[in-house]
Amino acid sequence: MKVKWYSDENMAIFFSDTPKPIIRYPYPNIKDSKLEEIEEKPFLNTQEFKIALFDLNKSKRYGFTAPKDYTWDGATIPRFVWSIVGAKTDPAFLIPSLIHDLLCENHHFVNGDRYFSTCVFERLLYVSQVPAWKRWFMKHTVDNFQKTQNWEEGIKCLK
Repeated sequence: MKVKWYSDENMAIFFSDTPKPIIRYPYPNIKDSKLEEIEEKPFLNTQEFKIALFDLNKSKRYGFTAPKDYTWDGATIPRFVWSIVGAKTDPAFLIPSLIHDLLCENHHFVNGDRYFSTCVFERLLYVSQVPAWKRWFMKHTVDNFQKTQNWEEGIKCLK
């Protein structure tokens, strides 16, 4: 891994390359099905890259790949909260939401450790310079929602 994205006494996050997510836009004569797809998942990962996550509290390493052409919806923030937290399209949320959505769709990437995946999301928001109060709100909202999504119970971790 050549890009150390984040590291502290609890966790380290490495990427093989700098992620390059883009937004997909409608274009003239687009098919309705493609337009619906773009509206549902407007973001595209333009290159494959590897991710290594280290849970230093448990001495565990997790590795997986972000596939090229992976699409996701951005930070899943209800529209009525946008004026407080920001829109799901906020550039600061792109890489954190990319990695977190991959983890949510693939619980086995982190051995079902829901809370660790939430902590990864929060630390990626930190790297993206999202203010502390907003990170706290997003972390706890995401974590509470994820409790309803059939994750195995993880350990309590981090900040």
